[in-house]
Amino acid sequence: MIKTLSAILVEPKKPLEIEELIIPDPSPEQVVVEQIASGICLSQVHEIDKTPIDQCPRIIGHEGVGIATHVGSAVKSIKEGDNVITTWVPRSNFPGRDFVDSLVTGIKYKGKEATGKIGTFSQKCLVDQELVVPIPSEYYSEEASIVGCAVLTGAGSVLHTASVRPEDSVAVIGVGGVGLSAIKMASLLQAYPIVAVDISDDKLDFARKWGATHTINSTKTDPVEEILKISKGGVDYAFDAVGTKKTHEIILPMVKGGGPGAYNNGGTAILIGWPHDTMEMVPRDFLFFQRQYKGSHGASDPNKDFKMYLRLDSEGKFPLKELVTKKYDFMDINKGLSDLRDGKIFGRALVTF
Repeated sequence: MIKTLSAILVEPKKPLEIEELIIPDPSPEQVVVEQIASGICLSQVHEIDKTPIDQCPRIIGHEGVGIATHVGSAVKSIKEGDNVITTWVPRSNFPGRDFVDSLVTGIKYKGKEATGKIGTFSQKCLVDQELVVPIPSEYYSEEASIVGCAVLTGAGSVLHTASVRPEDSVAVIGVGGVGLSAIKMASLLQAYPIVAVDISDDKLDFARKWGATHTINSTKTDPVEEILKISKGGVDYAFDAVGTKKTHEIILPMVKGGGPGAYNNGGTAILIGWPHDTMEMVPRDFLFFQRQYKGSHGASDPNKDFKMYLRLDSEGKFPLKELVTKKYDFMDINKGLSDLRDGKIFGRALVTF
């Protein structure tokens, strides 16, 4: 058995409780990762608020970096001592077994089975091998943790889902870690214009440093109208990196319209933020203008793309140390979550161990 301090969600909408847990030795297909850092994602704020009481206690956190200390007997691609990123995106299509069942860890809190899949808000986490990605030692850093969610989602949605090309126009709603990753990748791909939308002027100024060519404060002006003006009729791609009913609904009307003829397609709206329960759409935005609406988890291949993102960081093209603007000691994790909830964090924040 392995002891670890973990931040546990014991009750919805309550601060996490930091407790010592006993995690079992890894099954043949599991890995124990001793972490040096975990990203703090807005998804955890949603998870804290929305997890039903019958799914508590719950381990949370889904982007981390550390060292593999214990490796199951059937694990072939990872060995003890490897530097690894822990992520929520499986490395393969896991044929031949029930992947959901494989994520049951056997971790208990005060005698009760803990729910959850990854649990990077922990000094040590027990994870299925599908969610552990070895990385070269030269790329090993605390900041590498955010490749496991923020970067793969934001950058991946631009690179893979949208397949943005030079001179394509892009709008990104929300300039947190995911939104800024989308903006940076759009910039690397030579998109223009790249319009960032947020409610904070300070965050919008930060977005310009990350590649935004235009910024809109949506508390001061109508973002749809402004984007239509900037792009002269609508952008090719609009990304919702926030995840509210309002942001879900505005990204489709801000993309360009097409027409009824062959190949005359409109733009594409892509949801990459946390999905709200419902949204309302205007059917004519689809039918009359041949616009499209997609969802994306980033479509990144951890085996290939993580090394690419880390290489871009090492070349100064995607500087992760600039994207990480705050770090919190593990014992202050609730402070980090509170600051994120209150909009006090530019880019991405980390908890360090």
